[in-house]
Amino acid sequence: MLPLDDKRIRASFINATQRERASVTLPVGFGELDWAQLDFLGWRDPKLPKVGYVIAEVDGELVGVMLREADGRIRTRPQCSWCEDVTLPNDVVFYTAKRAGASGRNGNTVGTLACSRFECSRNVRRLPPVAYLGYDVEAARIRRMDALRKHIGGFVQAVREGS
Repeated sequence: MLPLDDKRIRASFINATQRERASVTLPVGFGELDWAQLDFLGWRDPKLPKVGYVIAEVDGELVGVMLREADGRIRTRPQCSWCEDVTLPNDVVFYTAKRAGASGRNGNTVGTLACSRFECSRNVRRLPPVAYLGYDVEAARIRRMDALRKHIGGFVQAVREGS
């Protein structure tokens, strides 16, 4: 992912009002992010504990989505829909996002199961276990990174289709 600045981040959100964009709190340690290790930028708002933000490049365009963690607990140990990691070191929660445009203003949303602190980029970069003799773990890691970008892009597109 290419480095971003405050202005580009705020302008990227497709499902947030001007007021919501202005009140976005940038992630802690924003200046020290290793952009080469990120497939998308995701963080929780420290001022609003149930709110999260995701920014991804989709079809060459920077697209941001504001998410809200759903109330309640998931009864089973779910799998993240984005990184699909089954050995997660972190929690998975259900997030909803207003659709973009008039559809979102009418209350229509899109939901997904995702890592609670958006650790997906780190998860897919860990080497997977050797499945069999001759298994190419590096190729598997590259496939996982590609799949993550595809899943994030699909989610962002579902939010965008509301406009």
